[in-house]
Amino acid sequence: MVRLDGGTFRMGSEEFYPEEAPVHHVALDPFWIDARPVTVRDFRRFVQETGHVTHAERAPDPALYPDADPALLVPGSLVFRKPPRRVPLADWRRWWAWVPGADWRHPGGPGTSVKGRDRHPVVHVAHADATAYAAWAGKALPTEAEWEYAARGGLDGARYAWGEEERPGGRLMANHWQGEFPWENRKAKGWEGTSPVATFPPNGFGLWDMAGNTWEWTDDFFTAAHEAAPSPCCAPRNPRAEDAAASCRPDEPGGDFPRRTIKGGSHLCAPNYCLRYRPAARQGEPVDTTTSHIGFRCVARER
Repeated sequence: MVRLDGGTFRMGSEEFYPEEAPVHHVALDPFWIDARPVTVRDFRRFVQETGHVTHAERAPDPALYPDADPALLVPGSLVFRKPPRRVPLADWRRWWAWVPGADWRHPGGPGTSVKGRDRHPVVHVAHADATAYAAWAGKALPTEAEWEYAARGGLDGARYAWGEEERPGGRLMANHWQGEFPWENRKAKGWEGTSPVATFPPNGFGLWDMAGNTWEWTDDFFTAAHEAAPSPCCAPRNPRAEDAAASCRPDEPGGDFPRRTIKGGSHLCAPNYCLRYRPAARQGEPVDTTTSHIGFRCVARER
């Protein structure tokens, strides 16, 4: 882990997506954060020692999905499937598929495995799985503010985790989509999908993969926008978003499930679709969801 001194920083952005605004000041106490995401090897040790069964390995409770096809209420997870040609970007179902049998051991579904992927970030983990791992390790999941402060690497207000330019000197700095999403992938340093942790340069705090590779769970419930804190003197200290009900979307299918904030973007983020491999980027992810592009890392707080 890496110890960060904390302090006051500017959180958010007003350049890209509305949920990232407004830019506001936040104050943080010192804390420790994992230098890299939790890997397949790390998670395997946790499962071997605890017997933990992940969300994706358990059949969904029919009572929670009263309108679902009973045939789909089996263990499984969402897997990215690259379409063979250009498709409209308005319908995510053209590249995401519910795959029975997909889980952290079988990231592409039955017949796939994590053999040779020990150093890749673990995926197909729900927020509850990440929380269980963190408790076992004597740690916690980061708040959104802690995660963003860490991702910025000391570059307060910078666009990317490494500065203002997407490719300084032409150098690819993160594992994000190369080509036209979702059908053309020219592969980042030869990797299609996740890459081993620390394949790309660390940020100014010595933290790896704070942009791209996999989205990462935080412990904050999602909010549609930040609350304004216009000056350092008014900055909230160690803020948390704790309103689960406000994070739901009851007007949408499955919207009764609370959403937690995920940060960092993934290997599926592309300039033509999802320019979210940046510290300020944020999305809300339902707590019942597992996918092939979400992982996590942990923090420890000083007492």
